[in-house]
Amino acid sequence: MDKHSRVATHQQQRGAVSLLLAMILLGVFPLDVLLPSFPALASHFGQSPSDIALSISLFAVGIAFAQLLIGPLSDVIGRKGLLLAGMGVSLLGALGCVLSNDYTLFLFFRVMQALGCGCFVLSQALVQDLFEGNERDRLRILMVTATGIFISVSPLAGTFLQATLGWRGSFWVFIALTAVVLVKAWRLLDNSRPVQHGARLGFIQSYRRVLGSFEFVGYWLISAFAFACHFSFIVISPLIFMDQLQMAPYDFALVLLVYGGAYVAGGILASVLNRHISAGQQIFAGLSLILTSGLVMLYLAANHELSAAAVLIPMLICTAGTTLSRPASTSRAMGLFAEHAGTSASAGSTIIFICGGLISALISLSPAHLQATLGYCFVVLSGVALVLNCMIGRRVKSLQAGLRTQAGEG
Repeated sequence: MDKHSRVATHQQQRGAVSLLLAMILLGVFPLDVLLPSFPALASHFGQSPSDIALSISLFAVGIAFAQLLIGPLSDVIGRKGLLLAGMGVSLLGALGCVLSNDYTLFLFFRVMQALGCGCFVLSQALVQDLFEGNERDRLRILMVTATGIFISVSPLAGTFLQATLGWRGSFWVFIALTAVVLVKAWRLLDNSRPVQHGARLGFIQSYRRVLGSFEFVGYWLISAFAFACHFSFIVISPLIFMDQLQMAPYDFALVLLVYGGAYVAGGILASVLNRHISAGQQIFAGLSLILTSGLVMLYLAANHELSAAAVLIPMLICTAGTTLSRPASTSRAMGLFAEHAGTSASAGSTIIFICGGLISALISLSPAHLQATLGYCFVVLSGVALVLNCMIGRRVKSLQAGLRTQAGEG
């Protein structure tokens, strides 16, 4: 596939940016915005809050299963059809949730919505298809920044929707947004995506190829560990701010809004550094900041009483590190198998999903020492990621030296 068939025109790229940001919003919207509606859902269906939490777990499982299939399939039949079909399924699932009065039926439609939302994993593949070089790096910085902002403001949006429209409000907004984005994707994207020679591998063979690369897995693990630091904080933040610090839900939502503002600042910093230092240096700098945030968190936990400032200060440092390291490591990983961008995106998203879920679950097992546990988590994860980055760098240098030696002998 030549450059002109692979890289979008400037006008397409401008439309693609808004489409990708909308896909990111729809990817986090069904999970985080619904959290403030748990009591209302429990009352409506006559279930306990823990039973309602099952809908979140099933939603996560549905997305994980769907994205494993969608990525490799998109490498063969193209992105547009799968994206449109996925959004259509998620829209119908959300509509079914709104109309449900039986909890079992609600769970069925919730899983249906999740299976459709698996199509949003194609955002990384579309970046690989439509952009190149520094444009990809800048867009991935924007996407990481947007993800953090959307997740951070979701509780406040969910509180507002619950107060004005009830628990169905988040579903109605999701349906409206999905319908708009579906039309936008239909008009913007090409009907098909040419497949490069060698891309038509079988499902298992495609995953075997990408996951057999140490560099590919290593870069995605670096991205996953950086994401896990952010995701773990989001998951346990209600326990810290609402349970331990006794904040009201509205005050808690405002705290997360401040945290979202830190993502904007981190994104600006990452955009500036992206023009002056290499991707490897960005990864190292970002992970070093996460390590520093963990050490600051541990110091504050040992020497000061628990407070909002004692948690937010190190988290702001961590946020800067996340917005630096994740886009750079993701770009490095996605660039290794450009002809299998869908499979690469699905494999990487699954790695991130598993790491974020497991690590946040482990942290929540020590509710009495959440601040210190979070600090230790940052130190360990960033330390392991720094070692991985160093190992990848050495392997790349060794390979380059071997190629130079072969060229000299030839």
